[in-house]
Amino acid sequence: MPDTPLQQLKTDLRGAALARRDALSAAARAEGALAIAAAALPVELPAGTLVAGYSPINSEIDPLPLMRALAGRGAALALPVIIARDQALVFRAWRPEEALKRGAFGIFQPSAEAEEVEPDIVLVPLAAFDRAGHRIGYGGGYYDRTLQTLRAAKRITVIGLAFAVQEIDIVPRLSHDEPLDCVLTERELIDLRSL
Repeated sequence: MPDTPLQQLKTDLRGAALARRDALSAAARAEGALAIAAAALPVELPAGTLVAGYSPINSEIDPLPLMRALAGRGAALALPVIIARDQALVFRAWRPEEALKRGAFGIFQPSAEAEEVEPDIVLVPLAAFDRAGHRIGYGGGYYDRTLQTLRAAKRITVIGLAFAVQEIDIVPRLSHDEPLDCVLTERELIDLRSL
């Protein structure tokens, strides 16, 4: 089935945002990861709050320094696992000292023996975002399905992590697109929950 004009626009916007992200130097990406780790999150973090991050790929902003900082404040951590195409992700418990294994698409994930958990806070990678809380992912729909499933089960906070250069004016929305509650870049926190 051919792409609709809206899907093609999202593809073009994704490519342009990823090119800007890819153009950042390794030093700028590392500094960005440390900057988001030092940021204050706009959420309560009682001991045992379960924060799901992700294993960074390509030039994504690295959430691991932030995840380690949150663990130091008493949060429990998890990472996503792709079970099958066209299904929601599952999250497995993880501690920074635990080794990871390569899973689907070569992405590092916890072992199959790790406990499956439901996060309270989900840190989401993205290709592009706007100030209305919309994101463009990588086109597989994994996070949209996952966030829809989690939101049907419990109250969660969804925080998109990105570099500031990934911001665009308007993300074209499709009916299945799940919004973000916040976006955290190396420059600022954009809290969208009151919009």
